[in-house]
Amino acid sequence: MGKVSRVKWGIIGLGNIASQFAADLLLLEDAELTAVASRDLTKAEQFGEKFNASRIYNSYDLILKDKDVEIIYIATPHNSHAELSIKALENGKHVLCEKPMALSYQDSKRMVEASRKHNKFFMEAFWTRFIPSIQDVLEKVNGGVIGNVNYINADFAFYGSETENKRLFDKELGGGALFDIGVYPLFLSYILLGNPKEIIAKALKHKSDVDLQTSMILQYETAQSVLHASIVSDSEMKATISGSKGRIELNAPWFVADGYSLFREGEQEAVFTLPTLGKGYSHEAIECQNCIRNNKIESQLWSHQNCLDLSLIVEEIKTQIKL
Repeated sequence: MGKVSRVKWGIIGLGNIASQFAADLLLLEDAELTAVASRDLTKAEQFGEKFNASRIYNSYDLILKDKDVEIIYIATPHNSHAELSIKALENGKHVLCEKPMALSYQDSKRMVEASRKHNKFFMEAFWTRFIPSIQDVLEKVNGGVIGNVNYINADFAFYGSETENKRLFDKELGGGALFDIGVYPLFLSYILLGNPKEIIAKALKHKSDVDLQTSMILQYETAQSVLHASIVSDSEMKATISGSKGRIELNAPWFVADGYSLFREGEQEAVFTLPTLGKGYSHEAIECQNCIRNNKIESQLWSHQNCLDLSLIVEEIKTQIKL
């Protein structure tokens, strides 16, 4: 057996999500964390040491000019996603950008256009799309196991602390429930039912004008999705997909579910256990690497069009709740 060729990763923005992603990257034999960048050099050094990165930068420009880095994972606050992604693509890097990919649909379009112009892979980091349970549920739903889907119920909610997580309450950084976590239940509705015919959204606002909680109804031809996101209350974080022949309940928290239950004729028929590799970020990293090796600039599972469709849905809700 020959030596495995490793895809060389760089990470910009070294917060909590970046730490979880880097930990999962260590589980992949064909991945290497080559470089990390933070404007705080001490933070970059500590992160690099913890996750075996060989190069440490206190400048985003420097990591983008590192010729050995093939793909950049962008995990900075939401308001910088668009500009950093475009800059990375212009510098010949593939890009995996944390969700939401941008704070406006226009910026989302610019990011996709840059990927196509520079012929480099780009994907929004919707890790949930790639975890085994979601893959399996999609297969069963598309195979008609629960009949025609006519109702989806999903939420993502937790108690956010203004003192411990100021970013969540900062309008300039793209804080609030919709951008941070509301995209998850919207994503679930979208991958199962596509683009809605109509959207109704209502929010409770913070004094900083970010949304503390947002409730959304997505209306389809023959289905409805009732969705909720909150940074000021807790919930079970289960998701239910109901059809004409049964329903599927994803284990909590549903966006990283390790399995699900299938109900038919009012009874639990089967329980499926599908654990993730690590926290679950590993699966999106594997997809990125497969696409890069096959010279693809987008994933078939979470394509440029998928990213743009979801961005447009978010844009409509943003307008309705006056973000």
